[in-house]
Amino acid sequence: MSKHVLHALRHTDPQLAWLIRAEEKRQFDKIRLIASENYVSRAVLEASGTVLTNKYSEGYAGKRYYEGQEFIDQIEELAIKRAQDLFGAEHVNVQPYSGSPANLAVYLAFLSPGDTVLGMALPHGGHLTHGANVSITGKYFKAFSYGLDEGTHQLNYENIRALALEHKPKMIIAGHSAYPRIPDFERFRAIADEAGAILMVDMAHFAGLVAGKAHPSPIPYADVVTSTTHKTLRGPRGGIILCKEKYAAAIDKAVFPGVQGGPHNHTTAAMAVAFKEASLPAFETYAAQIVANARALATALTKRGFTLITGGTDNHLILADLANKNISGRAAAVALNAAGIVLNCNAVPFDKRKPFDPSGIRIGTAAVTSRGFMEAEMEQIAVCIDEVIRAPEDAALHARIAGEVASLCSKFPPPGLG
Repeated sequence: MSKHVLHALRHTDPQLAWLIRAEEKRQFDKIRLIASENYVSRAVLEASGTVLTNKYSEGYAGKRYYEGQEFIDQIEELAIKRAQDLFGAEHVNVQPYSGSPANLAVYLAFLSPGDTVLGMALPHGGHLTHGANVSITGKYFKAFSYGLDEGTHQLNYENIRALALEHKPKMIIAGHSAYPRIPDFERFRAIADEAGAILMVDMAHFAGLVAGKAHPSPIPYADVVTSTTHKTLRGPRGGIILCKEKYAAAIDKAVFPGVQGGPHNHTTAAMAVAFKEASLPAFETYAAQIVANARALATALTKRGFTLITGGTDNHLILADLANKNISGRAAAVALNAAGIVLNCNAVPFDKRKPFDPSGIRIGTAAVTSRGFMEAEMEQIAVCIDEVIRAPEDAALHARIAGEVASLCSKFPPPGLG
């Protein structure tokens, strides 16, 4: 466990201090396979918890609405420069509070209410903000969705092209939150050009893999790219927008004052740290290992009779359909959590079950790779998952596996906690 002691908080609010330490212990003792989670470094944690949280900074560097920005401006400019260098982007806005506000800012920059957009269907691996009807993006815009091929469960670019030519969207959205393969950004660019559409890529899930050169970059092909800074990028809970210089003014105006007020300066500083860490050679090794671990875990699960969407993975995540295991995704996730393995239930393409109790589970390897887990540990994880799925109501088995998991985790202290 971390030697970091919450002295002031323990004195002021011991109840909250206990809850934070309990969460820290949970993160230490359990195998965390939620694809959108990770461990940040102690340096990122420290930057997140500084006096920068005391400062309000509406506007942009050199053009603020409050005084006292001489150091804040330098911090934001440093984060921007590091992100530009890391991703090879012409312009970067580091102020979005997270990925969803970043996406909303892009809508505001390029669209008017009622304009047509084309994005990946939520049940097929897209995100809420890609035009789902329960999201503001599906309520305020005329949203159409493309899905996966029913036979291969992979993107069907001819179908996407046909939809784009039929509906003539003003913006096409590529990217995903539960698709285990690599999108063809060049083909998306060609489709967008033919349809006369702006191309936006949401790389929130695979930004760290792009930074670590383990995944193709969408930057050369997209007009605008959005991302969170956590997940595979291993930074704080924030968002960024990367775009061509000709769109810089529209994007900046859409972020502020368009969808939000002052930026969270402590998060901006933590982003700067994360971008610096991601620029180091060790991060390339890390990104490659995320993919290697995902493939190893996919192979191990397949050997045990698990049905994987697309048959495997090219990135950090695995999507498994548990229909042949006679258990729902939610029941599996609950049982696995009791056994010390944390992941989320997830809809699979053409799922016959309801979204809150779907057929699948989503598995990600970014956090366990941050701990130093390798292919051998992926085999152990697969064994544990298989045992739990075979006996989802066996509390004694779950307790035994939870103990084994805690013992394994003790050998791999996570960044920021160990």
